[in-house]
Amino acid sequence: MYQKTSPILRDANRLLVEMEQVVRHFPRYHKYTLGSELRSQVFKINQLIARAWQYKQQTNYYLKRIIRSIDDLKIQLQLAKELQVFRNFAEFQRLAELTISLGKQSGGWLRRLAKRQPEAEQGG
Repeated sequence: MYQKTSPILRDANRLLVEMEQVVRHFPRYHKYTLGSELRSQVFKINQLIARAWQYKQQTNYYLKRIIRSIDDLKIQLQLAKELQVFRNFAEFQRLAELTISLGKQSGGWLRRLAKRQPEAEQGG
């Protein structure tokens, strides 16, 4: 499947699995509120990345949505950290690093795509 060929898909899936494992240990109140929001946001990011990879003509559109969604996730992670819902700092750090990595990868993907589009327009 295409996840094996793309680092961004692999890392997004890893973030999804990590988030599921971490939220499982949130205090009860936060598990069903903030935890549910975090899980949904990461799932949404995974969907958008898969669509950007799959629908080449709409990649630019999906990448912009991915970047916004990752920014939203960063805000949610920061709130969770401030509310002290993580068992330890390492849990937060692991999720934050994966999120930052996805942001960098999607930003790089968007920049590469922007460089190619003018070339395609000139060559056509």
